[in-house]
Amino acid sequence: MLEINATETVREGSIFGQISTMDHEQLVVCHDQATGLKALIGIHNTTLGPALGGTRMWPYASDADAITDVLRLSRGMTFKNSLAGLNLGGGKAVIIGDPKLKNEAFLRRFGRFVESLGGRYVTAEDVNMKTSDMEYIAMETRHVTGLPQLKGGAGDPSPVTAYGVYMGIKAAAKKAFGSDSLAGKKIGVQGVGQVGKYLIEYLVKEGAEILITDIFEDKLREISKATGATVVDPNVIYDLPMDIYAPCALGATINDETIDRLKCAVVAGGANNQLKDEGKHGRILMDKGIVYAPDFLINAGGVINVGAEYFGDYHRETVFSQTEKIYDTCLTILEKSEKENIAAQQAAIDVAKARIEAMGRVKLSF
Repeated sequence: MLEINATETVREGSIFGQISTMDHEQLVVCHDQATGLKALIGIHNTTLGPALGGTRMWPYASDADAITDVLRLSRGMTFKNSLAGLNLGGGKAVIIGDPKLKNEAFLRRFGRFVESLGGRYVTAEDVNMKTSDMEYIAMETRHVTGLPQLKGGAGDPSPVTAYGVYMGIKAAAKKAFGSDSLAGKKIGVQGVGQVGKYLIEYLVKEGAEILITDIFEDKLREISKATGATVVDPNVIYDLPMDIYAPCALGATINDETIDRLKCAVVAGGANNQLKDEGKHGRILMDKGIVYAPDFLINAGGVINVGAEYFGDYHRETVFSQTEKIYDTCLTILEKSEKENIAAQQAAIDVAKARIEAMGRVKLSF
């Protein structure tokens, strides 16, 4: 295991340059020849507590793409955990490769790497990882959460994540339309995985008109049959008139190629890092009059769920009650954005940083 620390000398364009720019504490490179494991663990900030964030597995086109992803994701977790009022820092892990590579030895080896960090990083499931995968990881480390209910865990956090996104959508609708009712609103959901699926259920119950898209046609057929949602081509979702665009797949869907194609009043969804360039694209959305609910704010339900599990204080009603507060926090952020004439993304980051700085004066890093 190679550890790359942010205190090293940096140069423009290097790994250390990226770490320095995003102010990370640590990037851990994990490799195991026997199992074929290649993974990265990004620890962004531990001022508030151990860095908690899920592990995703993805066949990245290059190692550079994986590094960029883990650094952006772990930074986002710092802000997410801070805004959610959790005593947790920000971290994330990515495993490079086809999810079909996963087996007991592969996952347990990853668990050993997590354990070697002595609790600085706590993992959970993310894209292409399941609660059953966490069982194998937990055989090698105590620093894992998101375990199945039969194993004493809280189970799949997706329903709670979806509920928080739903609260964020309603808050953004309140700001954009003057009412948080979603009845009759046309909402495009990009990505119908676990979070997207549960989110659609909330939206349908409120009488919204749903458009759905995904790269997996079997999932689309299943969701469409169950909910009456209209299936649209992934390449044209940005061009369709709608009230709310809800990205719930991978990040960076708001970029130079798509942002001028959007025909919506609100962007609010469950995907992480929706803005490819958070400064540039956040401001463009604001200038276009599109209300943007920062992703790391409204998709925090999952980490609220697994955080309660990790600290041994899990009560489902309490978790949903805490997640419901995302509505008020989102409205506060959107008001701050308007009042200070700054993008909502920046307003949310400022609030998150303020809490971290305040807590940093009373406690040392984990």
